[in-house]
Amino acid sequence: MAKYRQNLPQLANRTFLSDGGMETTLIFHEGLDLPHFASFTLMATPEGRQKLKEYYVRYLTIARRSGTGFILDTPTWRANPDWGTLLGYGPEALRAVNEASIELLLDLRKEFETAETPCVISGAIGPRGDGYKAGKMDADEAEAYHAVQIESFARTEADMVSAYTLTNFEEAIGVARAAKAHAVPCMISFTVETDGKLVTGMALGEAIDRVDDATDGAPAYYMINCAHPTHFMQALKKGERWVDRVYGVKANASAKSHAELDESETLDPGDPADLGRRYSRLTASFPTMRILGGCCGTDHRHIAAICEACVPQAA
Repeated sequence: MAKYRQNLPQLANRTFLSDGGMETTLIFHEGLDLPHFASFTLMATPEGRQKLKEYYVRYLTIARRSGTGFILDTPTWRANPDWGTLLGYGPEALRAVNEASIELLLDLRKEFETAETPCVISGAIGPRGDGYKAGKMDADEAEAYHAVQIESFARTEADMVSAYTLTNFEEAIGVARAAKAHAVPCMISFTVETDGKLVTGMALGEAIDRVDDATDGAPAYYMINCAHPTHFMQALKKGERWVDRVYGVKANASAKSHAELDESETLDPGDPADLGRRYSRLTASFPTMRILGGCCGTDHRHIAAICEACVPQAA
């Protein structure tokens, strides 16, 4: 039985940390080969699973030391049918890897969870296509497509599912409907361009409102990921209803645009201390934002800096 599926602790008024940029860390810092940016391929070998465990442990150690909660996301951002086909994974192989990734995180939770550091296990979902480009699915097609991966997670002890780097509201509606149909809470995280809008040109607030309106507010909460704070701060307006639905951020280390990052052959790690200060100002202005992690270019050093800046006892 899933431990927190009926009562997600991050919905209470306390800070939760999350990990950083898994794929960029594993490729640029660990020197691993991740075809098509797919971390889940590491689940195929004992050595790969050990690398993933070592990756998570760095972040879990920070959370337990600081007395924060932690969101454990599976390495399955690419483990959906289209990307699986490119990587040689059929439906049963994908189901197996999604389920095995939950087992990996259950083992880590047994080792690291304390009363002060609850660890929520989340099945990570990525967009059907490229996280930097607009998808073309309507909501019904997206629901059918993502239901395959969501159903795999629903069969396990996953507490929730989290859809990251979505670029359009139709795909988000599909994810939310599929999660609701399988009775598992979901989180929706949009990515924005340097102007604070989705790649389609839609305002972030409008995208969130459209998903909520189409699903009767089915997502447990929303987040923003894969963009630097300088890209999305201007989109956040105090007093607007949709802003209170945004519970966290997993920002990029770099202030470069998605197009610039796509063309770069080196990693831009930015400034961890500066990122921490930006998160501190963000959480002071918007108290509902209490799930703090990183995306492309960030690693455990950035999360430590964010924690030090935003969690009083961590200083």
